[in-house]
Amino acid sequence: MSIGSDLAEARRAAGLTVGQLSARTRVREALIHAIERDDFSQCGGDFYARGHIRNISKVVGLDPETMVHKYDESHGGVPLPVRAASVFQADKPIKIRESRSPNWTTAMAVALAIVVVFGVVKMMGGGDTPTADVRPASVPAVPPAASPAGTPNPSRHAAAPATGKRGDLVVFQVKAKRSSWLDVTETGGRKLFSGMLEAGKTSVWKAKKGVKVTFGDGGAFLLQVNGKNLGTPGPSGQVLNRSYGASAPQPG
Repeated sequence: MSIGSDLAEARRAAGLTVGQLSARTRVREALIHAIERDDFSQCGGDFYARGHIRNISKVVGLDPETMVHKYDESHGGVPLPVRAASVFQADKPIKIRESRSPNWTTAMAVALAIVVVFGVVKMMGGGDTPTADVRPASVPAVPPAASPAGTPNPSRHAAAPATGKRGDLVVFQVKAKRSSWLDVTETGGRKLFSGMLEAGKTSVWKAKKGVKVTFGDGGAFLLQVNGKNLGTPGPSGQVLNRSYGASAPQPG
């Protein structure tokens, strides 16, 4: 008996119809009919024909390896590799319950957008960040001791901008307690700085008449104006506008 006849007889002996066999093996009914007629041309090659024979044999109660060996003997042994084809298709779609997983694409897109916005703000403010005017974090508020009589005191010239004694010059110093956004504009419109000031960083700006400042977080900064400690500009979490000159600071 041929392979197809053996499979058909075993199917009938197992009390299975072609439709029932198709449902159990996930092999199309038309392909099962062809195999039972010893027509393996629809299988897509010897490799897939062996897979179908093995699968059907298990369900109908035949030894899969014996049936595959019988197929090899009648078809010249193991064939050369062939291109894969979509042959394992059921008449009805198999419903597979998919577990929900986090939408990593959306999460990555949001993270990338945050990085881009932060980079743009950083780049916009980076060009205006003062370099020569940046002083160390600790600026002495107490005037230096007087030099002995007849000895010039070189520190007097360095301390003059910090005390605001030369005309209307205003020295504005900011130290960030935590990273926050800051915008500093000289009275008259010249932009001095705009961007994120990182936690622990201290920056100093000089302006002829005064500065107008927008704080992204009023409680995130410690201020000095002309060497005078002003503490924080306002409550934490509030966006504040302030003006600073030789006199007391004013709301913006």
